[in-house]
Amino acid sequence: MMSCMDNIVTGILAEKLVQFGLTRQEANIYLCLLGNKDLSGYEVSKLTGISRSNVYSALASLVEEGAAYLLEGETNKYTAVWVEDFCENRIRRLTVLKQELAAQIPQMKDSCEGYITIASHRHIMDKIYNMLEHVEYRVYLSMPSEYLEQFRVHLERLTADGKKVVLLAGTPLAAEIKGSKMYYTDNKDRQLRLIVDSNHVLTGEMTGSETDTCLYCGQKNFVNVFKDSLRNEIRLIELTKREKEL
Repeated sequence: MMSCMDNIVTGILAEKLVQFGLTRQEANIYLCLLGNKDLSGYEVSKLTGISRSNVYSALASLVEEGAAYLLEGETNKYTAVWVEDFCENRIRRLTVLKQELAAQIPQMKDSCEGYITIASHRHIMDKIYNMLEHVEYRVYLSMPSEYLEQFRVHLERLTADGKKVVLLAGTPLAAEIKGSKMYYTDNKDRQLRLIVDSNHVLTGEMTGSETDTCLYCGQKNFVNVFKDSLRNEIRLIELTKREKEL
C-alpha cells in the first residue's frame, strides 16, 4: 500500500520518475497506483493526502503521458502502466525525437579551443559517455577502477569496432576489458584523464561528489603535452614491470 511506503524511499523513487517527465505530484500519484489495484480519484486522494481537484488533474495527465490507463465504469478508476513499460515507451519516444532534432538542427563544430569547466560527478560522467560515443580512432583513459567498470560496454564496443583503447587504473578490474591495452599503476589518486583521437582532453578529479570538477579542452598544444605525459607514465609502468620480471 502506498500509505505504508517509507517516505524517504517514496521521495527517492519520485525523484527518479521526475527524470522521466512526470511532475513530483504526478510521480507520487503514479507510485500510489503502482502500489494499489485500480483506484478511483477519491481513493487516490485519500491515500496520498492530495486534494481531489489536483488528483483528477494529475490522473488525466498520467493517462495522456502513458503512465496510467482509465477504466471507465459507473465509477471511473485508474490503473498504472507497469513501470518498465512506461520507461521503455518514454525512452523509445525520446530516441525518435533525438534523431529528428539531430537531423533538423544545425550542428556547431566542436572546436573547443578554450577551456570548459564541467562541474559535478553526474555531468562529468555524461561528458565521458559523450566523448566515447564520438571516438574515431583511439582513446586513452585513466580513471579510478570503480568508474572504469561502468564504461565496460562502451569500451568493448570500441575495441570490437577496431578502435585503439588504452586504459590505466589503480587497482585490477574483476575482468579485463576485451581488446583493450590495460595498465595498472601504483598511483591511487582520484584523477580522470581522457584523450580522444588526440583532439580533446578531459581531466580532473573523480570522487563521486557533486563538487567534482573537470576541464575539457581541444587546444592542440595542451592536448599534445597531456598526451606526452600519459605516454611517459605508460613507459614507466612498462619499465617497472620488466625490472620486476628480471
